[in-house]
Amino acid sequence: MAAVIVASNILVQYPVAATLGGLDLADLLTWGAFTYPAAFLVTDLTNRRFGPVAARKVVLVGFALAVLLSVWLATPRIAVASGSAFLLAHLLDIAVFDRLRRFAWWLAPAVSSALASVLDTVLFFGLAFSLAATPLLGHGDEFATAAAPFLGVFSLELPRWLSWAAGDLTVKLLVAAALLVPYRLLLAVLVPAAVSERANRA
Repeated sequence: MAAVIVASNILVQYPVAATLGGLDLADLLTWGAFTYPAAFLVTDLTNRRFGPVAARKVVLVGFALAVLLSVWLATPRIAVASGSAFLLAHLLDIAVFDRLRRFAWWLAPAVSSALASVLDTVLFFGLAFSLAATPLLGHGDEFATAAAPFLGVFSLELPRWLSWAAGDLTVKLLVAAALLVPYRLLLAVLVPAAVSERANRA
């Protein structure tokens, strides 16, 4: 978990320097969008195998390690933004997953990851890059706050980080959907703890 978060904290500082058709992806995406959704896979698999209490422990340990390593490898502001967004989004993910775990196998991870991704994106980008948070957290990023066409295509110019947030959320949702495949495959080997214990006693 800590490895995923630290990698994402570093990669979120690097826009995707490429074009797609007429789109400049640097105005739309950072590399962190591609790695971060794996954290929800870790949380959901832990929740499925060991339950919400164990999943919360994984989140708390991952949170502490990620913040400490991110302060060193990224910036304090990125670390605060990432830690806050990570903790609240993953606690939401665990709560929603636990309520939906008894339904179709895909429903709990799909809904919990989608809702948590929205919360994570709003909190992270708002704290990490917005001018409103700069007086409190310092270390402003001029490239992130510079005006640019929204999503690189609209005439409306907004701070670049808003396009990053929109692009990031889109990629997170797509990657989360793709991660349903490994989630389903791993369910075959992740027998819930209670079932495993009963089998061992039999």
